Order: sequence, then C-alpha cells, then structure tokens
Amino acid sequence: MPNLACMKISGYYKQMGNQVHLLTEYSGFNEFDKVYLSKVFTATRYPPEVLKMENVEYGGTGFYLDQAPELPYEIEHTMPDYSLYADWLESKGEEGKKSKKYKYYRDYSIGFLTRGCFRQCPFCVNRNKTVSVPASPVDEFYNPQKKKICLLDDNFLACGEWNALLGHLRETGRPVQFRQGLDIRLITRKKARELASCRLDGDLLFAFDNIKDKETVIEKMKIIKPIFQESKRIKFYVLTGFDADGRYDRTFWKQDILQAFERIRILMGVRAYPYIMRYEKYQESPYRGMYVNLSRWCNQPQMYKQMSFREFCYLSKEGSACRTYLEEYERDFPEISSYFDMKF
Repeated sequence: MPNLACMKISGYYKQMGNQVHLLTEYSGFNEFDKVYLSKVFTATRYPPEVLKMENVEYGGTGFYLDQAPELPYEIEHTMPDYSLYADWLESKGEEGKKSKKYKYYRDYSIGFLTRGCFRQCPFCVNRNKTVSVPASPVDEFYNPQKKKICLLDDNFLACGEWNALLGHLRETGRPVQFRQGLDIRLITRKKARELASCRLDGDLLFAFDNIKDKETVIEKMKIIKPIFQESKRIKFYVLTGFDADGRYDRTFWKQDILQAFERIRILMGVRAYPYIMRYEKYQESPYRGMYVNLSRWCNQPQMYKQMSFREFCYLSKEGSACRTYLEEYERDFPEISSYFDMKF
C-alpha cells in the first residue's frame, strides 16, 4: 500500500516548485535539503541512525502509535502525488503493470473521507478519538485517471454525514473499497441499502474482533444478506493474539484460539469469510504455530471454503510443522476437536 502521508508531502512540495524524489533505500540522505520518513506499522524496519540526521523528519503511527502528530493542515489537504511511485513501479516491469500486488500503487485514488472513531478499542492507534467527523471531500484525493477509490476511514458509518458522503462517491462513478472495514454494529437497513447502491470494489469488509459481539453479528447479517443477495462476498477481519488485560499467560493463549475458532464457526453459519489479523504479540505465544496455521487456512478463501482446518493441516506430510502444531494443541486442549472438523 502506498504511504499516503508521503504522497501528500510530495504533492505539497511539488506545488511549491520543489523537486521531490522517492528514496527506495537508506543511502544518499545527505544529498537532500529535507528528507521525510513515514511508516504506518511498527514492524517496518529502518536504520535508527537516520533519525538523528538534521535534515530528516519522521512521523506516522509506526513511530508514535496513538501519539503520532498530524500533518500540517496545508499538507493534509493537498492532493496526493500519485506519480511519486511511478519510477519505482516502472522498475517492476510487467509485474508492476499487471500484478495485484501493486494494484494500490497503480489503480486507486486513496484517502480519508472521515477521521476518528468513538469505539476507543484498546488495540487501535486511533483510540484517543471520541467521534467520527468529515475529514476531506472526495475531490481532494480523487484522481479521475485512477480506476478505483480506496478509503482508509476508521469508522465511516459512525459519521453523521455518511449518507451525503456516499452520494459524493457515487458521483465519481468509480468502484469504492472501504479498506479498514465497516462497523457492522452500526448497520441498519437504510445503511445497507445505500451501500449496496454504490459500486463496491471487492469484498464487503467488516470486523469481528470480540466474541461478545456474536449476537450482534448474527442479527446484522440478517439485514445484510437479503440486500446484497450473494452479489458480494462478505468478509470479517478477525483479530487474534491481543489480550486487553495485558496478561498474555497460558490461559489467555488457550482462550484466544478457542474464541477465534468460535468466531469462525459463527461466520460459517452466516456464510461469511474470516480474515485472520494477528496482533504482533502472537509471536510470543507457546502456540504461535496455531496462529500461523489458522491464518493460512482462513486467509485463502478457496481453502477455507473447501476443507476443514484439520483437512487443511493434513495436506502437509506426516511430521510436518503444520500437523505438529494442530496435534500438540489438540492434545493439550481436546475440547478444540469439534472446531477442527467444521466445514463451510
């Protein structure tokens, strides 16, 4: 995914008459008057010494999490420079022109129609916000030369102006993707109908992060399914590996995997697809391999649709890590067995 902050910074400085270059490696920083470094995810690597350079300015949730400073107003409301990645994309040859891996660099206008969310989920970098409000009109980031629109909004349906904003999206005539997902807890028949009247790009995305929302998910799917009538595959982000109490002990790791499978069972029942999101702490779990297996199964829709978790793991040869992870967990927690054999 392109770095939106960098594209806005580039667009702003080009409007001011400056030359801007995309640096694809950490060398030659001293050749520039100013270097901007932005990252979204904490796991993105960089040489720490570059942050000490006088001409380097850095930001983004990858550095500051929920304390990340905002872009200056004039940059935040600048048209993103969609040409920033052009030379880099060209260097990828035919793959850059055709591969889905690079589609967001090639085919999409990207931006935020709204900012903020009232949920204050403890795992979210936007937990300091208490409301969703309009952020930018679509014309501020919509490039008519792009085939599609990708929205990065935190909680679009929580904004009071959601319906008018959908109208503006329809006027572009472009397919729209809500990349961060929509809040199914806020779905009403009116909202579902208005969403269905838009040209939605790809899957209809929601989130099922907490087992406590199971009844709500089931009830809201009763609204959604008749309106979309199989015209869209409905997918839910399923968060795993996050302990709101911060314990991360053996009891948590057991319950977290059990609850992940229970959420998957519920989604199977409403004919929806899970997409496993692994919080980075999962790597510390004694059952780390189960998280890997689970995401490999669920995040390949054809595998999830055609076979049970056990069948998927047993595609690997006897003694493989994939089988071992399943067998060790089932030995320690035999109550998991029925989940291993459920099928879409």
